[in-house]
Amino acid sequence: MGLKKIFPFLIWLPLVKSTWKDDLIAGITGTVIVIPQAVAFAMIAGLPPIYGFYTAMITPIIAALFGSSYHLISGPTTTSSIVVFAVISKFANPESELETFISLAIVLSFMAGVVKLVMGLAKMGKLVNFVSNSVVIGFAAGAGILIAFKQLKYVFGINVPTGSSFYEIINYIISHITETNLYVLGVALGTLLIALLIRRFIKYLSRLYMLIAMILGSLLAISLGGSFHGIESVGNIPSHLPPFKIPNFNFEDMRLLTSGAITLAILGLVEAVSIGRAIALHSHQKLDNNQEFIGQGLSNIISSFFSSYASSGSFTRSGVNYQAGAKTPFSAIISAIGLMLVILFFAKYASFLPKPAMGGIILLVGYNLIDFDHIKQIIKSSGREFIVFMVTLVGTLFLDLEIALFLGIIISLFFYLEKTSKPNIAVFGKNSEGKFVNIIRDETAQECPQLKMIRIDGSIYFGAVEAVSNYFADLYDKSDKIHLLVISNGINFIDLAGAEWITQEALKWQKRGGGIYFVGLKIISQDILEKGDFVKLIGKDHFFKDKNTALSTIYGKLNKEICEDCDTKSFKECRQLTDQ
Repeated sequence: MGLKKIFPFLIWLPLVKSTWKDDLIAGITGTVIVIPQAVAFAMIAGLPPIYGFYTAMITPIIAALFGSSYHLISGPTTTSSIVVFAVISKFANPESELETFISLAIVLSFMAGVVKLVMGLAKMGKLVNFVSNSVVIGFAAGAGILIAFKQLKYVFGINVPTGSSFYEIINYIISHITETNLYVLGVALGTLLIALLIRRFIKYLSRLYMLIAMILGSLLAISLGGSFHGIESVGNIPSHLPPFKIPNFNFEDMRLLTSGAITLAILGLVEAVSIGRAIALHSHQKLDNNQEFIGQGLSNIISSFFSSYASSGSFTRSGVNYQAGAKTPFSAIISAIGLMLVILFFAKYASFLPKPAMGGIILLVGYNLIDFDHIKQIIKSSGREFIVFMVTLVGTLFLDLEIALFLGIIISLFFYLEKTSKPNIAVFGKNSEGKFVNIIRDETAQECPQLKMIRIDGSIYFGAVEAVSNYFADLYDKSDKIHLLVISNGINFIDLAGAEWITQEALKWQKRGGGIYFVGLKIISQDILEKGDFVKLIGKDHFFKDKNTALSTIYGKLNKEICEDCDTKSFKECRQLTDQ
């Protein structure tokens, strides 16, 4: 078992004997799917198309061997590509300083891989749970809009200055719209239209819509005169495998790229784990987030020595892989090997791809990143989630991507803490049917004149102590009741600050001649009370497992003269007293 933990591929490798046919078909399908994506994503990252191919060759193999999901396909993605461009373009211009840009992108991949690997080894897989869906959806939507607008120079044939911001791109396009190259625009819109029509009406070709659209878009560009009318192609693509080359580890460069590497790592992990989870809902595979972190980290680290840039899990290719019948990660390896064969023997054909056609396809890629269904759900369901979504979306458009991401995370955590800092406290009484219920939900419910019964739903921790203590202070000051029973099965956990406050409050009520009693407290909530000797200070006789025992014990401490004149009769003992 220890060896399989280090080399997780030993778990699924024996299965290949019976699944290789399914994996072969899925792998070949994946090879075809990745060709247009590799070129498009490399362009989004500001890199020559060959680097998209390099990344799609190496990272899927390493991630398949050391990851957790059987169906997740790693490689270049939209999100990682746009983050790479946003981070590196601060320090190098991809048009005038291409070599420096490529070098920094590869170093950034290595650094992001190290962050992912360390997080995996430190078993920090659960951290991705703190990045809310609203942050991811907002970031993806903002990234999609940015991607689309950054391609407008290829769509209109207008020479937008490199490095222009979202606002600057809009302003420049509007002010120079008369310079539009209609031939370029025709190729871009023609390619986009072809892709949409295939995806919408020719279902059996829908998996290949991007590839077919790019081929037909290339033929359209040739028929319109190609370069003679200013329609540029992506240029020569080397027909060789990724070269082994040690990244240029420059301390100053690495210092500058640190925040970007952390952002890239977190986003990549959230993306990969989310995709793995989505597919696991259908495949019923049990995933190991920490192992996925390790697989993603190793794939980025190792691939950086083979001229690859940052990668993550691809939703499109992973979904196609599962739907094509893949049974094990062997399909990802087949897909990568298939791409190697394509580059070795068919690279010359890819060099004819026109940039406007790629621009049209990338417009569609950007649009697909905007999850309209989930956005509608956010708007309908929660004002707070909508704020988180909008902050992340707007921040992505107008701020640095890492700032936008962390801003969204911070605000979502603030709302979470703000909500959990105010546990719901319900007051209980006895209704006409003799049941203890929330008095707000039943008008017939009446409280015992000597005992206050409440239920706390939430955790009593440092952030919630103030709100809960204020409620208890009002009870203490404004009520003449000296006994308080806390129905505690809704208390999730208690931290040290909460335990100290509970003890002080309980002792205060005891000095008054009464006490605070707890019934149904979870074992996890009792943990710190037991270990910190707080139970001894409060008194073990103030903690009960069931309500009947608690009420019976508390009844013995009540003023019987008041009980004789009471009409509520909250306890069974009260009725016995009346019968006497």
